[in-house]
Amino acid sequence: MRCMKQMLLAIIITGLLAMPAMAVPNQSVPMIPANFSRLAEQARTAVVNIQTVKTIQGGGRVFQHFFGSPFGGNQDEFQKFFSPFATPQPQSRKEKSLGSGFIISKDGYIVTNNHVIQDADQVKVILQDDKEYDAKVIGTDAITDLALIKIDAKNLTPLKFGSSVKAKVGSWVVAIGSPFGLEQTVTAGIISAKGRIIGSGPYDDFIQTDASINPGNSGGPLLNLKGEVIGINTAIVRSGQGIGFAIPSDLAVGIIDQLTNSKHVSRGWMGVAIQNMTEELAKYSGINGTGGVYVAKVYEGNPADKAGIKAGDVITMINGKKIDNPRDLTITIANLKVDEIVKIKLIRKGKEKTVEVKLGKRADKNPEVLAQMDGYDKFGFMFKPMDNVISQKFGYPAGIKGLIVTKLKSDSLAAKSGVRVGDLLIEVNHKKVTTPDQYHGYLEKLKKKSFVQLLFRSGNSRVFVVQFGKR
Repeated sequence: MRCMKQMLLAIIITGLLAMPAMAVPNQSVPMIPANFSRLAEQARTAVVNIQTVKTIQGGGRVFQHFFGSPFGGNQDEFQKFFSPFATPQPQSRKEKSLGSGFIISKDGYIVTNNHVIQDADQVKVILQDDKEYDAKVIGTDAITDLALIKIDAKNLTPLKFGSSVKAKVGSWVVAIGSPFGLEQTVTAGIISAKGRIIGSGPYDDFIQTDASINPGNSGGPLLNLKGEVIGINTAIVRSGQGIGFAIPSDLAVGIIDQLTNSKHVSRGWMGVAIQNMTEELAKYSGINGTGGVYVAKVYEGNPADKAGIKAGDVITMINGKKIDNPRDLTITIANLKVDEIVKIKLIRKGKEKTVEVKLGKRADKNPEVLAQMDGYDKFGFMFKPMDNVISQKFGYPAGIKGLIVTKLKSDSLAAKSGVRVGDLLIEVNHKKVTTPDQYHGYLEKLKKKSFVQLLFRSGNSRVFVVQFGKR
């Protein structure tokens, strides 16, 4: 019996030795932090609660949903089409909102989201010790949703920025803010992904995290375990749970520096409309593969146009950096300085070509809607460049160019001229006008002259002239 037991034991030992070795985690890597209390204690003094009061025009969504237009009746078809540019409804109400921010200097500079303080009549900052300050808006950048404000205080404890580029997916992060108005709330999670594009703008490059971020967290810091800011919490997915997004610190630092020094942000600008390459476009353009970006349009008078870049070109490199998609190009150019000369490698009709472009300043808005968004001109007109959607909507011939009237200022020369919303401006003093830049350029030259003739077209056939001043 004893011999049999010894034989069985020998067989078991032999089998265990023959089994593959199991992977043992590296015990030097702390998989789960013991706690986040020390980090929270150090960082919370720099995180602030932001309260704003703003005036909301038009009675808000609830008012419009239940009561509709305060003017009654049927609106004009043109007015409906251009409703985003219509005169605000006279009803107004005060709306309070909450957000977060964090101190970046001892003398009171604070970073938050643009949407937290946008259009606010009053911005109030509450520190961890419950001291309250009225804040001054130093500068904002709607495109990246960043804002810089300042309070009159001294000897504050600021947070330091870390590198979002060096932060790795799967690493621990902590979010601090005021979700639902609950100040100094600390949540923890990991970086779920980097470089996320969520469709919020041309510079989408978000850090995705599962650290709980809720309404009120906006503008608060996303911290690594060293207590460094690697992101600014900015967005949540309403239909999802446990998904939040933060602006990377490496993108934010440059924006904040510009806001601190000049109160606004300047970005490099080429002036092209671009799109992803497809297999069909690649074959048509004589390119192997689908790398690079296709130039769908070149805006007249902009840097790319002056450098000789044409619609149909395929941009493959900028200053030696490979360009694989529109996001690569947009972020690369935006991070370069205004007036900087860059080398653009492109393919035109199957042949490689290199051109030099002197970058301009990127406008805050799309160049095609600058005239519309910048307000009325000297006569009281508000225009928008003609496009295929508008021409089809209002019966203009396909391909026609000009500036369509979207609004007339009351009691202005424009309002008394007989021009109506939907009419198309095609010439100024016998010169063709197709872009807002052209139009504003003509008006600048006419400053010393008292006489101007505007040629309009109404619908598919009628043409008429409006004259201001005396010859």
